Amino acid sequence: MPKSSLVATTLPPIAEASLRQLGENLAIARSRRKESQRAWAARIGVSVPTLIRMERGDPTVGMGVYASALWLMGRIQALPEVAAPVHDLGALERDVRVARRRAVRAPESVALRLASAPAPAQDDDGAHDAPRT
Repeated sequence: MPKSSLVATTLPPIAEASLRQLGENLAIARSRRKESQRAWAARIGVSVPTLIRMERGDPTVGMGVYASALWLMGRIQALPEVAAPVHDLGALERDVRVARRRAVRAPESVALRLASAPAPAQDDDGAHDAPRT
């Protein structure tokens, strides 16, 4: 019997559905390889009941078990991408809010920086160079 966990009762529904889908996908991967639950569990290093819980998307199964299953199916390289900073929209939104507050608090500093920026180069006829792309 798995130990009681707060995460199991407070998991957002979308996270629960995603874990369930991950578990189903891992079960399909095992089945397509014609591996029994006993053999797959042994290769991961867990008991058959733990493998069954993982394939159901049980949130109390350790992350290492999921990682080992991904490794067995050749997909471990996808794991770090799940939380890559480039995909962290919450942090990006925060960065934008902070930048906006700075600009509102110090609009004169923006004007000073613009005023002190070098002027665009001019040709002999006085025309500005086109921006380079």
